[in-house]
Amino acid sequence: MIRISYILIFLIISTISCNEKQSKQVAQKKAVSLITLAPGHFHAALVQKTMYPDVDSTVHVYSETGDDLKMHLARIETYNTRAENPTAWKQEIYTNPDFFEKMIADKVGNIVVLSGNNQKKTEYISKSLQNGFHVLADKPMVVDTQGFEQLKLAFEMAEKNKLMLYDIMTERYEISTILQRELSMIPEVFGSLEKGTPENPAITKESIHHFYKYVSGNVLTRPAWFMDVSQQGEGIVDVMTHLVDLVQWECFPEQILDYQKDIQVFAANRWTTNMSINQFKAITKLENVPDYLTKSIADTFLQIYCNGEINYQLKGIHAKTSVIWRYKAPEGGGDTHHSTMRGTKANLVIKQGIDEQYKQTLYIEPIGQNADYEAILQEKIKILSAKYEGLAIQKSKNGWQVTVSEKLKEGHEAHFARVTEKFLEYFKDGKLPVWEVPNMLAKYYTTTQGLEISLKNKK
Repeated sequence: MIRISYILIFLIISTISCNEKQSKQVAQKKAVSLITLAPGHFHAALVQKTMYPDVDSTVHVYSETGDDLKMHLARIETYNTRAENPTAWKQEIYTNPDFFEKMIADKVGNIVVLSGNNQKKTEYISKSLQNGFHVLADKPMVVDTQGFEQLKLAFEMAEKNKLMLYDIMTERYEISTILQRELSMIPEVFGSLEKGTPENPAITKESIHHFYKYVSGNVLTRPAWFMDVSQQGEGIVDVMTHLVDLVQWECFPEQILDYQKDIQVFAANRWTTNMSINQFKAITKLENVPDYLTKSIADTFLQIYCNGEINYQLKGIHAKTSVIWRYKAPEGGGDTHHSTMRGTKANLVIKQGIDEQYKQTLYIEPIGQNADYEAILQEKIKILSAKYEGLAIQKSKNGWQVTVSEKLKEGHEAHFARVTEKFLEYFKDGKLPVWEVPNMLAKYYTTTQGLEISLKNKK
């Protein structure tokens, strides 16, 4: 009898000790635990180029085996082992063919990060939301009109399950674009936004990208499927997502847009970039072209539909967005962005050419003669400089060039941390701003409608 009592006491003490240990482990667990699903694009790794205070350092990776996963893990390792400010990510990896079903069953994290092959992305988004996960997805979330219909249902599901679905819009954090937006909201400087015409839009944006490029200091190895538009999506629905987003974000800041009432797509075109087989091998490190790409070969070149333009109207404002892909940037250059917002008092122009040393530079080009304009502009710039360190202007050929401190000139890779930090703010608040979801729908409606129209043109 006494022996049994001792055993019971031992079991009770052991249980209490175990429960206390588990409670401490729960207390130490961070509020956010990331899951990386099928990482195929280098953007998945860039989300982890920075550590975040409220994010658990262990990231659960669910993926098929192969080069995409190897390259992703190698990038994370370079961040963990770099000399300056290294990260401390730990990767728990599952690679069986049922990786997606395993992720759903395990439920070891609460935010799914999606950046890879776009063929199944919309399906992954929907099923992740259906099973209780928040989703932070790289662009594009959809690549055609069928996907857009699925995306609408996904947002309805997110609302029903009190979850968040958000896409990674890094270009909102580029300083020249931020200042273009800020200055457009100062009537004394910009006036009001012109309505424009299809031939002379009120706002234009053009992005030039390159297949051969450097990421985190190394030449980027592209997966072969990146050149297959049935898997990656055409340029008119891929990079174009950023440009359409910026048009909305700058012209109608924090306003709710209704894609059924506010958008009319007038015209859209698509065309190819031709890539030699040797160029393909150089960026993929493959000896042969996969069978699924042979349909795109003509005259010994891969013909990739990665270029496009859309002419459309947004709440009465005419806009034009263009995406162009080239194989390799000129010496000293990289991906470039050009943009013009036409106001009644001034045009706000972003250039990134040889004269700007391939760095995004904002110009203020006044319209007409106004003796007081410079004094007014200097006053407004001084007010803005309290918010943006080192903000100033200097004379240029057609007006003034806007300058800022080097501290504010973050590179593209750093912007992934800014998006993630913003998403974590929303996660902590438990909701997105009221305009974000309808405006994401407006954005993807514009790009997918642009694709539909361009396909009819068969250009």
